[in-house]
Amino acid sequence: MASTEGLVPITRAYLAKFYDKYSFAPLSEDVDRLSNELRKCYRSFLTELPNRAGEELLISEMEWTPPHKIDENLWRNREQIEEILFLLEKRNWPMKLKGHATSADTAIATTVERLDAEMHGILTAVQSFQSASTEKIFNMVVTYMPQDFRCSLFKQQRERSERRKQAEVDAVISSGGSIRDKYSLLWKQQMERRRQLAQLGSASGVYKTLVKYLVGVPEVLLDFVRQINDHHGPMEEQRQRYGPPLYQLTSMTISIQIFLKMWWRHFDEVKLSKDDLLSLVEQSIHVYGSEFKRFLVFLGEVFENSPFLIPAEEAGAAELKFD
Repeated sequence: MASTEGLVPITRAYLAKFYDKYSFAPLSEDVDRLSNELRKCYRSFLTELPNRAGEELLISEMEWTPPHKIDENLWRNREQIEEILFLLEKRNWPMKLKGHATSADTAIATTVERLDAEMHGILTAVQSFQSASTEKIFNMVVTYMPQDFRCSLFKQQRERSERRKQAEVDAVISSGGSIRDKYSLLWKQQMERRRQLAQLGSASGVYKTLVKYLVGVPEVLLDFVRQINDHHGPMEEQRQRYGPPLYQLTSMTISIQIFLKMWWRHFDEVKLSKDDLLSLVEQSIHVYGSEFKRFLVFLGEVFENSPFLIPAEEAGAAELKFD
């Protein structure tokens, strides 16, 4: 069990100073350029379609503003990636494309299969990042707990909780739930984890005594879990620093998904060159994947090196400079 003597939870002021050492290189200009081209293109489809009003409603429902929280954006990117993968599955291709009606269609099919593999790689990257981040937090908590039966019980309880959550997700999928249903549940579960942490950190009276002494959680760790995700707490500094490029990437994957859905729905009606449309989606997926993976590697490095508990005197010095 690591000592917490003289330590306090990280503060926003301390993180502001710490993050000065980690500057994220701006996203490629291609992210905005291709996102704008995708939106311009799928909206141009409307001028060629008879049921324009219905399609405009569909697009308006699918276009949404990226959320503020970093982790929610990661979940939303995963959701959009799975929606794109759903569209790239052969069973969901336009009928003409499935039948390879022309040599051009055969070429498109070959490229789509390659894009499917590329998107699976992006999905694996974000899943790995989320798993590593979750494990880091859990291992940090365990480090400051007594390494006895209480720690074993804590680990067992977590394993049971995660199995229950996975069973809930499996039930949604097996009952025919949509990808949106699945990710609504996953985000709900993530918020439940947060609430449980906050409730643990806000414990008082007899319950706080039980948590502190019987469970073995140090008080400074309780303070950490209570404040870490506050709207104006330490993580707000992370959102301000690193949120904007992630919001751009979230918007881009939304545009890719809408573009593909609209193209697939009206594959034979669209008069624009199929070669140009294919080139656009191919470039977009490549740039999105490259930049999103770069962002995840960067954020992973920041997270790996970020402290959670710091000496009280360092926190005080950072507050003076922050003010």
